[in-house]
Amino acid sequence: MLLRIRSRDGLERVQVGGPHVSISQLNALIESQLQIPIHNQTLSTDRNLLLAKTPADLLRFTDMSDPSRPLSSLNLSHGSVVFLYYQGERTVRGGAPVCPAGSFGRKMTMDDLIAKQTRITRQESPHCDSVSFDRDSANAFQRYVNETLAFAVKRCGFMYGTVSEEGRVEVDFIYEPPQQGMEDDLILLRDPEEEKLVDAIAAGLGRKRVGFIFTQTIMQDKKDYNFSNKEVLQAAELHAESGLKEWVTVVVKLEANEDGDADVHFEAFQMSDMCVKLFKEGWFVTEFGEDDDPKLSKMKKEVVVGGKDVKEVDNDFFLVVVKIIDHQGPLSSTFPIENRNNLATMRTLKNHLDRTKSLPFVKRIADFHLLLFLAMSHGLGSDVPALAECVSTETAVPEGYQLLIESMASTS
Repeated sequence: MLLRIRSRDGLERVQVGGPHVSISQLNALIESQLQIPIHNQTLSTDRNLLLAKTPADLLRFTDMSDPSRPLSSLNLSHGSVVFLYYQGERTVRGGAPVCPAGSFGRKMTMDDLIAKQTRITRQESPHCDSVSFDRDSANAFQRYVNETLAFAVKRCGFMYGTVSEEGRVEVDFIYEPPQQGMEDDLILLRDPEEEKLVDAIAAGLGRKRVGFIFTQTIMQDKKDYNFSNKEVLQAAELHAESGLKEWVTVVVKLEANEDGDADVHFEAFQMSDMCVKLFKEGWFVTEFGEDDDPKLSKMKKEVVVGGKDVKEVDNDFFLVVVKIIDHQGPLSSTFPIENRNNLATMRTLKNHLDRTKSLPFVKRIADFHLLLFLAMSHGLGSDVPALAECVSTETAVPEGYQLLIESMASTS
């Protein structure tokens, strides 16, 4: 029986006697076949083991900690994947041999030489300390993809907020651009004029674009990866476009819990510096075939991973884990969100203003999605950033603007 062992060095194979073999016997086989000492091995069927950063993180992975447990009890069979964490350095066997050609060895092109110098290793630390979500904004996004879309198609948004001096990214609202969601692909139908309005409103609110959020569908086979190769490409493109070193990419997924029920999970990452660099330089293959493994990114030229020259890289090498926390921001998220099926109307605006009439007017319009609606209605676009500044500074809205907005709502 053959087991596939996935570590930071990529995918290797270990020959075992069968599913009756115990975990301690597997440890010994890994030591003899892969030259990793038993005391330095942590094994798990959970791919997140490879993202562990501290000894405390490793303690969470206990499914293969009992040395007497047989592999069959973990449903491991021929071809199954086991994840391996170890510390230190090792020489990976099986690298491609160099075949001499002529008296001075194999001829190498300049591309070969550059590829030899391109090593992909894990980036241990992100450039941002953590990402904090406004609770209402995050809940509005996950409720829509869970209850309305049922995680059947992909959905995304751009996250807006601030970056502290300590590197904490605080997300206060999410803008959802026009898009077409499919089972394993996401096509952004980006509207430059709409995005220009969004950025102007955000600037008025003292916020800027700080990241990208997207969902994975329940039809994706995500057992062996955090991001698919297509998702890596999209995330790398947007990270490179942002020019922000603290840029965060968040994935929202539905996963089974211990009771067999489904829970919504938010997971945050940064694309590694090497990933963004390789994307900018055009190293990634951007066309995919039906037989391509989604957990591997294909490169146009060879790179060095774990001492091997390869043209396929495990996507996890490009991900840097970011801690998630939450906060209660100053904006509301109750107005209908743009580019969804439930389009906002003047009647929607009137209902919103009626529902909040006990509040000062500046608080009644303290909702990014309402401000974007106003900016796209009746030529108010150039005036809305000024309204956003009133919201940001909590100063009274000029009477003329208030009368105009109330008049618009009364026409419903």
